[in-house]
Amino acid sequence: MSDPAHLVDAIMQVMETAFDPTYGEAWNRRQVAEALALPNTNALLIDKNGVPIESANGRVPAGFVLTRKGADEEELLLIAVAPEYRGSGLGRILIELLFSEARSRSTSRIFLEMRRGNPAEHLYRRSGFEPIGERPNYYRTSDGSRIDAITFGRTI
Repeated sequence: MSDPAHLVDAIMQVMETAFDPTYGEAWNRRQVAEALALPNTNALLIDKNGVPIESANGRVPAGFVLTRKGADEEELLLIAVAPEYRGSGLGRILIELLFSEARSRSTSRIFLEMRRGNPAEHLYRRSGFEPIGERPNYYRTSDGSRIDAITFGRTI
């Protein structure tokens, strides 16, 4: 999407429904806009059919992925599918599109970090990500309890 404001709007449209507030994983509009302003941040949006959304052409975003590139590696910062489209394979499509685009950016490895117990772990493992590290008590939930972070990596 060429217009940064429309890109942020589209990401926020999914973000606001996709993340459980208990875990504080969703970003706010300012965080998304600031990340997208950096030259090494990449965003990909798809519609309910898994087709990339390239411009603000009226299609409703159903999912997105946001990454940050450094050298020949990328960090998967956020991935989300709107709740009404979960279970339809859009998460897998987002990951496959991410791999394809990352390769075109000369990326050889992708990393991500997630909280222990995140249901997306199944998607990551099916997509070839493997656990490579752990941060004990890294995340704090809305009730103050702590959850470990698990780092995953995958060569592409």
